[in-house]
Amino acid sequence: MAVLNFQDLEFVEEKERDRVRAYFLGIYYFYLAKDDLKKIADFKISGHSIEFDCSEKKASNKFNHLLLKGFDGMVCSLNNVRTVYVHRHSGIPVVGAGVFGLVDRNTSCIEVKPLTACNLDCVYCSVNAGFSSRKQADYVVEKDYLVQEFNKLAENKQHGVEAHIGPRGEPLLYTPLVELVRELSRNPRVKYVSLDTNGVLLTKKLIDDLASAGLARLNISINSLDEKKCREMAGTHFNLKHLLNMIDYASKKTSVLLAPVLVPGMNDDELESLVRLAKKIKSGGLDKSNNDKSDDSGFPVIGVQNFLNYKHGRNPVKQRSWEEFFKMLEPLEKKHRVKLRLSSQDFGTVQDAGLKKPFKKKQVVKARIVCPGPHYREMIGAAGNRAIIISKAADVRVNSFARLRIVRDKHNIFRGVKL
Repeated sequence: MAVLNFQDLEFVEEKERDRVRAYFLGIYYFYLAKDDLKKIADFKISGHSIEFDCSEKKASNKFNHLLLKGFDGMVCSLNNVRTVYVHRHSGIPVVGAGVFGLVDRNTSCIEVKPLTACNLDCVYCSVNAGFSSRKQADYVVEKDYLVQEFNKLAENKQHGVEAHIGPRGEPLLYTPLVELVRELSRNPRVKYVSLDTNGVLLTKKLIDDLASAGLARLNISINSLDEKKCREMAGTHFNLKHLLNMIDYASKKTSVLLAPVLVPGMNDDELESLVRLAKKIKSGGLDKSNNDKSDDSGFPVIGVQNFLNYKHGRNPVKQRSWEEFFKMLEPLEKKHRVKLRLSSQDFGTVQDAGLKKPFKKKQVVKARIVCPGPHYREMIGAAGNRAIIISKAADVRVNSFARLRIVRDKHNIFRGVKL
């Protein structure tokens, strides 16, 4: 008798369909056919475990093969978009694509992107995440793989590193988030860990756990103090009262920064009320630069973002020019004596050693196709230990090879066009 236990998998039998649904990290799932399971041996499922009437070696080997096939068909339950699991044995580099994994922009801040799913459906979303996403694929990255590769990047830095968890989605959906924060903060080169979130899924326990794990700052994208307007902008139900309670609680445990997106015609009139809310937040007072620039105020408590139009984003309105945007902020900055136009220097970010780029723009590269790209007619290739998003690649298949011309190489984020 063999009992296989899994921390990140939960099994639910669907008797009427003669299959087992396997949930992965809470929000992803795939199917296992009962006939395939019976070929291993008689079986019984129970939550996070599956029991086979055979030796443990046979059960483990055969079942792991089924799991690999299952992961190939995994989807996100929030939007039914196919989801690629990026793990240490997947052959998919975590640097290069920009949409998942790690981004090093040659500064002391390393961006950490564990997933692309989101629990909201914001009408202004720059990456088209959420329930109505039109993406071809979502991504979720193994925690240990992220930490392993992050540590390699951090080793090259000359200054204290900010590990900034800022995915193209909602990080609070990532089940091992607390463990990720804890392991990142344990790196002796990391001076602090920060996190972008819409805040909707925050609880007091989660805030306590994140703070205990080493989280230094929460950047919360609250866009209005009017619940109806919040709901309209989020594209779904929105409990503003809960979010405000969590902001208040979190501000006592760690630093909190309000990060509203100013969308023309939607929340222009909300900016001053958000500034007033921010002024009530007590900064964590953390040394943000590890040098003589630290002061009693710690991190900023608000940073206003300008809505921008993106090719693959949702663009309900035309973006406001930067000149017009800054003109809107200036009188509020003077009236409330608070800085609203933030830069990397406000967080102690400095230029630092970056990764050497294995290719340059216009270079022709041969890459192995490893998975679908985020948008239709795109695939992701691997070459030089980098992931490359390849356009015009609808006719290539996973595990084949393709020749492509690099059209983008900035910050080790690569895009190519199939030749």
